[in-house]
Amino acid sequence: RLGLERADTAEKALSVIVDLLEKYGQGGNCMESHMAFTYHNSFLIADRKEAWVLETSGKYWAAEKVEGGVRNISNQLSITTKIDREHPELKEYAKSNGWWDGEKEFDFAATYSYVNTARMTTTRGRYCEGYKLLNKHKGSITSEIMMEILRDKESGINMEGGFMTTGSMVSVLPQQPNLPCIHFFTGTPDPAR
Repeated sequence: RLGLERADTAEKALSVIVDLLEKYGQGGNCMESHMAFTYHNSFLIADRKEAWVLETSGKYWAAEKVEGGVRNISNQLSITTKIDREHPELKEYAKSNGWWDGEKEFDFAATYSYVNTARMTTTRGRYCEGYKLLNKHKGSITSEIMMEILRDKESGINMEGGFMTTGSMVSVLPQQPNLPCIHFFTGTPDPAR
C-alpha cells in the first residue's frame, strides 16, 4: 500500500518496499487467529510499462524484472538465478550461513528456501497450478480469464479450509497513457462469489 502511495512507477514502488523492509523488517501472523504461523512476503509490482517480482526472506530480498510471458507468485520463493536487484548483503549472508559456496551460480529460491526449484513448475501446488493456468492462456489473457483463474478452487488458487483466500484483484493497465487503468476487487472474501 505504501509503495502505491509513494511511488509513480513500479521500480520506485519496489524501492519504497525494500527501504521499508530494511528499516522496519517484516513479521506478524498471517492469520487473524492467534496461530503463530508466519511467512515471508512476495509481491507483483506493475505499472503501464514494466513489472517486477519482489521476494523477501527476513530483511533480505531479490527482485526480478519481468521481461515477457507470464509470471505468478504463491507462498514460496520463485526467483531463481535471474536477479535484477538484490539486497546488498544477500549473497554474503547466504555464504556466511553455509547456504551457498560462492562458486556455483547463485539461486535465490534454492538458497533461501527448502523448495526444490527444479520441481516448482512440475509438482502440484498453488504456484505450479497458477503457472499452468496462466500459460494455458498466454497471449490471450483478459480480465475475465484472470478472474476465472483466481476463482479456481480445484487448483488451490482459491483456497478453502483452514487457510482461505480472502480476496483477489485484477488490474488492466493499458500502455497508452490516455486510457484509464481499471481495477477489479472482490466484493466478498471468496473470489468465487
